[in-house]
Amino acid sequence: MAEEHEKPAASAVEAPCEVAVVESEAPPAEKSVTEKEPIPEPEAAPEKPAGVVEEPAKAEEEIDPKIVAQSVSFKEESYVVGELPEPQKKALDELKQLIQEALNKHEFTAPPTPPPVKEEEKPAVEEEKMEEEKAAEPEAPAPVCEAEPPKTEEVKTEEATEACKAEEVKPEEVKEEETVVVAEVVETVAKVDDDGAKTVEAIEETIVAIVPAPEAATEEPAKEAEPAVEATPAEEPKTEAEEVPAPSVEPEEVYIFGIPILGDERSDVILLKFLRARDYKVKDAFTMIKNTVRWRKEFGIDALLEEELGSHWDKVVFTHGVDKEGHSVCYNVFGEFQNKELYQNTFTDEEKRSKFIKWRIQFLEKSIRKFDFNPTGISTIVQVNDLKSSPGLFKREHNQVTNQALQLLQDNYPEFVAKQVFINVPWWYLAFNRMISPFLTQRTKSKFVFAGPSKTAETLFKYIAPEHVPVQYGGLSKEGECEFTTADPVTEVTVKPACKHTVEIPVSESGVLVWEVRVVPWDVSYGAEFVPSAEDGYTIILQKTRKVAPTDEPVISNSYKIGETGKVVLTIDNPSSKKKKLLYRSKTKPASD
Repeated sequence: MAEEHEKPAASAVEAPCEVAVVESEAPPAEKSVTEKEPIPEPEAAPEKPAGVVEEPAKAEEEIDPKIVAQSVSFKEESYVVGELPEPQKKALDELKQLIQEALNKHEFTAPPTPPPVKEEEKPAVEEEKMEEEKAAEPEAPAPVCEAEPPKTEEVKTEEATEACKAEEVKPEEVKEEETVVVAEVVETVAKVDDDGAKTVEAIEETIVAIVPAPEAATEEPAKEAEPAVEATPAEEPKTEAEEVPAPSVEPEEVYIFGIPILGDERSDVILLKFLRARDYKVKDAFTMIKNTVRWRKEFGIDALLEEELGSHWDKVVFTHGVDKEGHSVCYNVFGEFQNKELYQNTFTDEEKRSKFIKWRIQFLEKSIRKFDFNPTGISTIVQVNDLKSSPGLFKREHNQVTNQALQLLQDNYPEFVAKQVFINVPWWYLAFNRMISPFLTQRTKSKFVFAGPSKTAETLFKYIAPEHVPVQYGGLSKEGECEFTTADPVTEVTVKPACKHTVEIPVSESGVLVWEVRVVPWDVSYGAEFVPSAEDGYTIILQKTRKVAPTDEPVISNSYKIGETGKVVLTIDNPSSKKKKLLYRSKTKPASD
């Protein structure tokens, strides 16, 4: 067994990656930029559904490639209008036209209430006229027969009969000479006393509403009197129609996420987000935009940005580092709600739940306001959801708030998440996800990545460089660190099972060499020594070989003051049957520091 261990060790020493550690420190950073799309994603495939209940690792390897492939197509979408396919350009133009029309009509503010009220009033007036008509119709014929020529009391009956016969005989003649009869009747109407004016008006109103054909000569004067009565109501709507466009001469100004809804290429980026969220259905996207603008006003987003809501949830939701493509990474740590005090201060009553939702919306809004919305820039984030010790499905208050927050984000913040990475996923969540999966769109599911507890760090490293991953998730990024920053790249090496791996860091200048090492998970032996270049030099033990357990310090840091040229050799012995992920980085500082 000793020989077997030595052979891998020797091969590891001879491997060019060990000798070229310092030289390769710069290139890895370049590779992470150039190989963002093709390389990390196919590799990331194995971890996505990290979790078939019985064999999570195998399930990840089988399902992840498909998910990664889908996410690749999603990432390749461009916000540069000139690079869009023609159907998408057409949809964008149609949406902009609808928005412009809505801005001209001030539809994004309060909807115009006067027109509907007036429409309701008109039928009421017509109903009143109809009632007056019914009341006036029986009275009309009586005066027609009685009002005609009673000059003497003796001849009343004869003249009445003759008048009635004359009316029966002359309808056709009256129809032919309507204009003549009308003129004569108008004169007689003008001479009518004031007492009779009310009856005439009633007849006019009834005729206006019914508009019957002229049956008798006595009804014709009423029709001719209509224009005089209708003149005033006919002119009123015209004046109202002329007054409406006057105040809407200038379109209203509407801002969303701090950007004008129409104006420049930044506006196009926002409109494309809404279009993509609705599969380029223009009317649906337009409705979604109007609802979002209305919700933002009702919710008071602008005032919310300035509101002080406390720091109770700073460990629940926080932003840390960027992924390999430059997206900000937002971590949601649901296990923090295991703190009973925090849980009670968040979910026990409606006021507290509402405050937490406001805080969550404020957090996201502030993150979005940092984007410049340049078509060639970045306007999305990566979400990492840590489900370790999550309250689970049986916490009604927690689930209620989570669903409410997700609904608000889905309805009003479309296409702001480039990827959703779920880590430390328990078996029950995978079962739950399978249940809701049919209700999710393919576009949404293409952004999901799942990883069980044993695959969390490995999965994160496929999308986020280790120098940007927080220490609690297997990375090297620590708060308040002085020796290293995210600008110092980390080298990743896979240590095979039952193998010994060595790393050589050449030293050729005076100063102080500092380095840090981490193995995920530990449970290995670690040692360090300095080997001088001179043949007659002595090897110096810098770190005596010792067993490092998973519960020990996550990151080991060392330093050595350089007095001569040579190399620092780090040795990692992995006696287990599982592969390990080795992370390390180093740099030389002036001795004065």
